[in-house]
Amino acid sequence: MKSRTGFLISQIKQVQDRVFQRILQDFGIEEFNGPQGRILYVLWQKDEVPIVELSAKTGLAKNTLTAMLARIEEGGLLERKASSTDKRQSIIVLTAKARKLKDKYDEVSEQMNILFFDGFSQEEVTLLDSRLGRILQNLEQAEREYKKQTQE
Repeated sequence: MKSRTGFLISQIKQVQDRVFQRILQDFGIEEFNGPQGRILYVLWQKDEVPIVELSAKTGLAKNTLTAMLARIEEGGLLERKASSTDKRQSIIVLTAKARKLKDKYDEVSEQMNILFFDGFSQEEVTLLDSRLGRILQNLEQAEREYKKQTQE
């Protein structure tokens, strides 16, 4: 089965990143960029998250995430603190400055949704979400199988 889906998803991601960055600028958000926003978004859903959990939720490798966290921390948007149960583990915590940016970020996200689904019916949006969810499940299953093979 030949499909252009992988190519299209890659192209969509590239264009989406550029448009998202422009909308952040239009909304006056200069404290972070689009990729950093993905990290902050996860933290806005649940604050005080271990790096391992943040890596899983953002899909970013720990080394990539660590470098990005350092830049976000320099901007005063998050802090690291030692876990109360495991001193070797860092917990990522939002600052008050970051919490104040959530509403603006939500507006940017809503603007992106409007752009993504312009001209789509609700049924089309629901169907697309369903299909993408299935693709994600397939890939997550493959990832688990690959990890299992490397552990054997």
